[in-house]
Amino acid sequence: MAAAALHDAAPLATSLRQMIAVLETERQALAALDADALIGSARDKEALCDVLAGIGPQTLDAETRGLAETARHLNEVNRRVRNLLAANVAARIEALGGARRLPRATYAPLLG
Repeated sequence: MAAAALHDAAPLATSLRQMIAVLETERQALAALDADALIGSARDKEALCDVLAGIGPQTLDAETRGLAETARHLNEVNRRVRNLLAANVAARIEALGGARRLPRATYAPLLG
């Protein structure tokens, strides 16, 4: 039974290592603002998520649990970096265009 679990864990560990590599590539693409690499990373992450979709936490051993935690952490870091970049771009655009204004009413309601 333990040998079967080890055999089943090998493809899972490989997929998790691939996910970690993709997340590291995504982080580099974010740092370089490389849109093509970001799109490629998103595709790779989606494909790996499809592979990992049927795996439940009960099937993880110590190694794969550690790999999954590393992947989760890297994904969280990348999310934060992306949010910081988006906020920076929004601030720059707002600085160029001035403060946001409410849309003007194009008609006046009829009174009584």
